Amino acid sequence: MQSEEVVRGMLYLSLTVVGVPGNTAVIVAFLLALYQEHQLLPADAIVLHLACANLLVVGVRCLLETLATFRLVNIFGDTGCQGMIFVYRTSRSLSIWLTFVLSAYQCLSIATPGSRWASIRVLVARYLAVIFLTLWVINTSMSSAAIAFSLGSRNDSVNMQHSINVQFCYVRFPTMQSKQVNGAVQVGRDVVPMGMMTLASLVILVFLYRYSQQVKGLRSSSGASGGAERRAAKAVVALVTLYVVLYGVDNGLWVYTLTVRKTMSSSLISDLRIFFSSLYAALSPLVIIATNRKVNSRLRCEVQERPVQDKKLKNKHRK
Repeated sequence: MQSEEVVRGMLYLSLTVVGVPGNTAVIVAFLLALYQEHQLLPADAIVLHLACANLLVVGVRCLLETLATFRLVNIFGDTGCQGMIFVYRTSRSLSIWLTFVLSAYQCLSIATPGSRWASIRVLVARYLAVIFLTLWVINTSMSSAAIAFSLGSRNDSVNMQHSINVQFCYVRFPTMQSKQVNGAVQVGRDVVPMGMMTLASLVILVFLYRYSQQVKGLRSSSGASGGAERRAAKAVVALVTLYVVLYGVDNGLWVYTLTVRKTMSSSLISDLRIFFSSLYAALSPLVIIATNRKVNSRLRCEVQERPVQDKKLKNKHRK
């Protein structure tokens, strides 16, 4: 195995090792909260959905790339490539749009009670399931090109003039124009929510700045409530900042890939692009665990209760 392949495999392995347990922990924490409280707050439901999308990103793309790089398992025939790229693109774009929905909802959450923005927040919370379904339908439809154009790397005898090399697969387009149109659609799908979530984050930052200038909170609610909203707002700003940086690099590399007329013999650019986009899916659960008290407390309780339960079980067996 060449050193380049080892480095590639280790990078994907690191994303898998961090991302899969991290997103799983967030999902388990919210499911425990749902079981115990019989409901989830709208913001928590959005974060839960975001963690599920991120788990698909690292579980499907990074894990399979790791196994194939180290020659443990290789599913990358035509069907495997089509399925993997389709699921990856869909879950990746869902992760982007859900981050926007989360930032927009948090922006609405700091609106003055009784205002028009507060009414919109109530409306968003009421139709959250419809929003989720709409995002799924739109993003699966926009990712359908992966099924039509993806091929296994064993088809290297086929004309690959307008293709994108992603190591174990090729995404082959019939013409340069179709490649650029498809690429422009993918960029637009990323840039639109990026701009809107950046705007929402700026609004949140202005609110936090004004709040910090006051001796007491701007809201008439209790200090605990205001503190909870500020923590949630800071967490959302952290997630959006992480997203803008990593996906900004990803989209820059993607645009460069679209400008290259010949199919690149190396998958280095595609690997870097996938690494940076998957890095958000791997690191975001760490931000959520560190900043979300509900997730943090549930996980801490589970860690503390498990040794006690094991000790009780051992004592029972001794008796």
